[in-house]
Amino acid sequence: MGTVSEETILKFPCQFPIKIMGRANNKFRSSAIETLEACVGKIAEDDITSSLSNKGKFTALTVTIEASSKRQLDDIYKALSANPDVLFLL
Repeated sequence: MGTVSEETILKFPCQFPIKIMGRANNKFRSSAIETLEACVGKIAEDDITSSLSNKGKFTALTVTIEASSKRQLDDIYKALSANPDVLFLL
């Protein structure tokens, strides 16, 4: 039985949601979006949703991008992981 590669799971280009979590402050949001825009270009405000944790300490951003390849997604995750304001990624 053959294995399914990650390339065959997604058909590129595709809409791809990236969930980014950090502390609930303006620095986190602007820093995360700036890092992401360095990888994919300008992101429309309509492509960004956010939610606050129950206690209001953390924010989760969901940003939907037009992904062109697995390599691009890998580069995005590496860049966001290197951002000190980003605590967690999905």
